Parts: sequence; structure tokens; C-alpha cells
Amino acid sequence: MAKPVRRYLIAGNWKMNKTASEGVDLVGDLVLAVGKTTDVTVAVCPPFTCLESVGKALEGSTIKLGAQNMHPEPSGAYTGEISAAMLRTLFVNYVILGHSERRQYFAETEAFINKKVLAALEGNLSPILCVGELLSEREAGKTLEVVKRQIDGGLVGVTAAQADKLVIAYEPVWAIGTGKTATPAMAQEAQGAIRHLLNGHLGAAAGTKVRILYGGSMKADNAEELLAQPDIDGGLVGGASLDARSFIKIVQAAQKQAPHRG
Repeated sequence: MAKPVRRYLIAGNWKMNKTASEGVDLVGDLVLAVGKTTDVTVAVCPPFTCLESVGKALEGSTIKLGAQNMHPEPSGAYTGEISAAMLRTLFVNYVILGHSERRQYFAETEAFINKKVLAALEGNLSPILCVGELLSEREAGKTLEVVKRQIDGGLVGVTAAQADKLVIAYEPVWAIGTGKTATPAMAQEAQGAIRHLLNGHLGAAAGTKVRILYGGSMKADNAEELLAQPDIDGGLVGGASLDARSFIKIVQAAQKQAPHRG
């Protein structure tokens, strides 16, 4: 069965790495190599302190800017937080929400993450909603149960009309930063289930528009095989996004697969 046409998205999550000057150096290399790419969407998500300088370094390229988090309120007494409007003033397009590290270290709940998703969409940002299971949950056969809970909780109030801006990232927690990777079949099983859930929430016409990324130690040497799966529409890349050469190779793997979409 031919895959529906959803343009690949390769997004780099730098996490708490890179100073502003280091970030500019990194994207300088990316702009030279893949800065005119149109068949694959490329995005980088640096720390807040890098957003302005990296955004300026991306000017004139096709590479999009993303953030790693945001607060659901538009303003107020939330020390250390950033709003959707603040991100938009820096020309941010994407924002990562519900990452397992936010859930684990900052005790973010499904309800709080859902507020962020709705605020991002209202603020004209594309949320990258992260879902995924712990190793203990996979070993207990609860992968799909966990993913369903996170999708159901994260998408409360999201409409079919907003599907074009929504991105889901399936990140098995046991594979993040560990070097372990879900096999393509394991990733496709989970992402196919997510597609089914999206169709249930948004309707099939809208659900098929949503890009589902794989995140969990995607690297240059496994990207092409993962991206060949019908419901893997790109990658949320962690460690490999901190090295220009590695990240470029992942983008090129997506470019190689792009002609086979649809």
C-alpha cells in the first residue's frame, strides 16, 4: 500500500546543550548543506538562550526554528517560563511539548501538557507532542495502553481543523539517549496504533495529515530503515542533532526516501 504524502520532518532537539555562539556555528554548517531543502522539512530546537541568535543565522534558509518547551499562559507571574507569544516574536515555528524528560523531571501531567498543546495551536505554533513508554511498561506489554493515555490526554479539545499544525513524536523512553533503538517493526507497530488513535480523535481525513515522528536514538545508520515505515514521517533527533555531519546524514536519508512517499 502506498504511503500517504506527508512531507518528512527532521527536527533536532538540542536539549540543554550549546551556547549561543556554538549554536550559530552548528546551524552555519546545516545551512550550507541542507539550507535550501524543500522536499524534507528541517527544524532545529535549541535552548531558549540560543533562539534569537540561531534564528538570525537561519534567515534566508528553509530550516525552521523550534523551541523545547513553553508555558500555557500568555503572561503572568511564572518565573523562568516562556509564552507562545514570546516564541512567535522570535519566529519560532515548532515547540516540543510533553517530552519524557519534562514528564519525569518536572512532573508534568497529561492535563498540563494538554493546556500547552492548546495554547501552542492558539498561538500559531506547531506543537510536537511527545508520547512513549518506559522499559518496564514495554516489558509488561503496556506500550499501547500508555501511548493511548498520553494521546487521549494530550489532544483534548484539539480539532480536525488544527491537524495540519499538529505533530506527534513517538519516543520510547528506554531508547532516548541510550543508544538502543526500537526496531523498525516495533516503531511502526506503535506509530500505526497512534495513527489509529489520531483517526479516532480527528477523523480519518484529518488524522492521516498528522506527521508522526520517531524519536529514540535515531542516527545516520538507522534513519533510512526507520523512515521507510509507512507511519514514520520523520525524526525527533537528540544526540545526533548536536553534530552537523550526523544530522545532515539523517536529513539526506529522509531525502532519499522522499520520492517514495505516496
